[in-house]
Amino acid sequence: MDSVITYRRLLHRIPELDSDLPETTAFVQSKLEPLRCHILNPIRSSVCAFFDAGKPETVAFRADMDALPETEATGLPFASEHPGKMHACGHDGHIAMALALADYVSTHLEELPRNVLFLFQPAEETTGGAGRLCETGILERRRVRRVFGLHLWPGLPAGTVWAKPGPQMARASQITVWITGKSVHISKADEGRDALLAAVELVQQAMVMEKAALPPEEPRVLRFGKLTSGDARNVVSSHSELLGCLRSFSDTSFTLLRRGLEEVCDRVERSTGCDVKLHLNEGYPPVWNHEELFETVRGGLDTNALSLLPRPALAAEDFSFYQQCVPGVFFFLGVGDTPQLHANTFTFDDEQILPKGMEFLKKLLYLA
Repeated sequence: MDSVITYRRLLHRIPELDSDLPETTAFVQSKLEPLRCHILNPIRSSVCAFFDAGKPETVAFRADMDALPETEATGLPFASEHPGKMHACGHDGHIAMALALADYVSTHLEELPRNVLFLFQPAEETTGGAGRLCETGILERRRVRRVFGLHLWPGLPAGTVWAKPGPQMARASQITVWITGKSVHISKADEGRDALLAAVELVQQAMVMEKAALPPEEPRVLRFGKLTSGDARNVVSSHSELLGCLRSFSDTSFTLLRRGLEEVCDRVERSTGCDVKLHLNEGYPPVWNHEELFETVRGGLDTNALSLLPRPALAAEDFSFYQQCVPGVFFFLGVGDTPQLHANTFTFDDEQILPKGMEFLKKLLYLA
């Protein structure tokens, strides 16, 4: 188990972003090359390792490799050596566990019931590397019939594993609203069309709509996190840009909220005279744990090995793209009372957490 700790600490020093992962992929590839696997690079900055046990089907394990544009403030002796970049979402731990599991697979290949495919992917935090990897057809070509992923998760008891059947994480889409008005000096404000005021009105109406569109017990979020507008304090703003997010757990809910936001934009356009343009990207589908596979996992493990997550999380994850191709289950590995993910102080007790995560992943290899 020492290797999983070593891997994590070495990876934590070299965080890289998006699909620009030369040091990370070189590290991963160097650890896989001595093993009994065939290494592939289906997309840029991906490393896939296929262990052929001579079986008719394959189980896949995903590890995301990208870090975040944060300046680390943990004070760890193995802190980031790349200024302005940090493994603040636990992906260093995910890679380390997958590499250690690959070590195990290589020495136990003959006894495994399935072939094993490891998917080390880029761009989970940004553009959905999982989707691009799926588009290459690697899951079909390697006869993958089930896929598993695991994410370190603050707030859950350290070393415990949690999941639930059905929806576990949200469908997520990024919202951009462009508002164009008419700029005049504030002494003639009535002659202008105030894009800043229109943006404020739009946000207020959107918040009211979000509360009314769905029952209060149904999880969802529609929020704006950034507003830029105007050029000077004494000039009516002619332009605003609003950036936000929309998240829900079903296509029906998502469609209702999107339609409601479109109606809000139309109303603001009519009431203010400004031009309002709305764009929502495709985003990530919801992480939806395959119900039958979940029960197979639960039934094949010790009673206390997997805890039932009481409610889904409004966070998003591109692991969902794999689940659209083959049955999959995504798990949370508790790290206890730590700073939240994406915080520049985020870290965890790797000596306590990672060996327990590894033991859990090993059990998934042997499920019927």
